[in-house]
Amino acid sequence: MARVVQAEAFMVDLPPKVVRHDAIQSFKSQETIFVTLRDAEGAEGTGYSYTIGDGGPAVLSLLQHTLLPALMGREAERIEANWRALLFHSHATAVGPIMALALAAIDCALWDMRGRKAGLPLHLLAGGAKDRVPMYTTEGGWLHLAPEALVDDALAAQAQGFCGSKVKIGKPHLAEDAARLEAVRTALGPGYEVMTDANQSLTAAEALRRVPMLEALNIGWFEEPLPSDDIAGHARLQAQCRVPVAVGESLYSPGQFADYIAADACGIVQADVARVGGITPWLKVAHMAEAHNMAICPHFLMELHVSLVCAVPNAPWLEYIPQLDDVSAPMAREGGMALAPTVPGLGIDWDWPTLAARTAPGSRFTVTGV
Repeated sequence: MARVVQAEAFMVDLPPKVVRHDAIQSFKSQETIFVTLRDAEGAEGTGYSYTIGDGGPAVLSLLQHTLLPALMGREAERIEANWRALLFHSHATAVGPIMALALAAIDCALWDMRGRKAGLPLHLLAGGAKDRVPMYTTEGGWLHLAPEALVDDALAAQAQGFCGSKVKIGKPHLAEDAARLEAVRTALGPGYEVMTDANQSLTAAEALRRVPMLEALNIGWFEEPLPSDDIAGHARLQAQCRVPVAVGESLYSPGQFADYIAADACGIVQADVARVGGITPWLKVAHMAEAHNMAICPHFLMELHVSLVCAVPNAPWLEYIPQLDDVSAPMAREGGMALAPTVPGLGIDWDWPTLAARTAPGSRFTVTGV
C-alpha cells in the first residue's frame, strides 16, 4: 500500500447538449469538479462530481481547505476508512449535497486508482454482475417539449434499440400530463417502457390524482412525485399506487435510503454516485436495495454509472443523458445497450487538453502532503 501525497482539483463548466427544463428548474450548466490523486508510488486516479449550475465553487472550497488536506498521508487502498474519516472530519457539514459532492470526487478517484493498480475495470472490481445493460433515454423527454416532439424522440430511440424513454410531468393540469404520456404510449406500443419524473413538483393530492392515469398507461415508474424529505407522503402514495415510486437523486446518504425502504415509501431507488458521496456509499445502497428485492436505477452520470450498474445484479437500467462527449471519448454502446468499460479503473477516457482549455479561471489548485 502507498499513502496519498498529492491532489489536484479544478472545475469545468459543461453546457447542456439540449435545453433541459423540468417542473421545478432548468439545467443551466454541469459544473464538473475533478480531483486527481497521486500516491507515494506514483499511481494516479481521477474522480469527479457535478452540480447543475450552482454550488461548484463551494464544493471546491470544501475540498481545498478541509477534505484534501485531511486525506494527505492516508493509505490510498483503505477506501472505506478514508471515506468514513473524511465524513467525520467535517461532520458538521454532513449530511448534505456539498459534503456528498466533495466526498464523491475523492472516493471515485481512489476507486480509479485502485482499479488502475489492480489492472481491473470498475465493474469487475465492484462485483462483476454483467457486462452490459439496457438504456432508457431522458434527453428527449423534457417538460417544455410538445407531445409531437416527445413521440419523435421516442420513436428514434426505439429505432436505435433503446428499450424505454422517460417523460417529464408536472404540468399545471393533469390533462396536460395525460396528453403527453398518451401520445408516447400510443405511438410506441405496449412493449416499450415509459417512465415519468415529476421532479418533486406535486402536492400529495395532485400526485394521487395522477395515479389512475399512470396505471392505465402501464408506466414504468413515478419518479420524485413529492419533495424528497416527505417520506410519509411517499409511503402513503406508494401504498395506493401499483406503479413503483422511484426516489434517490435528492438523497445524500445510505441512511436516507434506509429510511425510505423501511417506511415502504418507494419501489425503486435511484442513488446518484455523486450526490450520495461516491462509489463506496453507492454500493451500500445498491446492496441494501438488493436485500429488499428492489431495483436500483441510478440518476444521470451514465459514463460512471455504467460500470456500477454492471457491478450489481439488481440494476436493470442506465439513464441515457450524454453530457461528457466534449471532454471524453463517448461511452461504448451497441444500439440501446451500454457496455461496461474494460480498461482498468473508472474507464472514462478523458480529453485532458480540452479539459485544460475549459477549466474555469482560478479554479485549479494543488494540495500536497508528506
